[in-house]
Amino acid sequence: QVQLVESGGGLVQPGGSLRLSCAASGFRLGYYVIGWFRQAPGKEREGISCIMSSDGTTYYPDSVKGRFTISRDNNKNTVYLQMNSLKPEDTAVYYCAAHLPTTTLQTMCAVGVGWYWGQGTQVTVSS
Repeated sequence: QVQLVESGGGLVQPGGSLRLSCAASGFRLGYYVIGWFRQAPGKEREGISCIMSSDGTTYYPDSVKGRFTISRDNNKNTVYLQMNSLKPEDTAVYYCAAHLPTTTLQTMCAVGVGWYWGQGTQVTVSS
């Protein structure tokens, strides 16, 4: 079955960097869209990065554009999220998710319905 396991979260100071990993199993990564979502306490889940694994096309909302980079290694069935210039408002639980492509990346990233989900990893940005 589809499994997604995130790792790499932790505590980092403002301005610092973290790299999250998402190890996928049970499906061929190259056929799927992989997304990173986050949810902070009291806030709605937000899609922050999506990649079309087949060709590497990416999407980022304005809140993270220029600071976060999503990439994938189809041979390792792993997707990464490099997060730079982290801010306290980036504090959240970060989830990796997979979905077969259905529409544009922007639309898929905005609608977190029907995805396969990982268990999440906590990212805390604080001094």
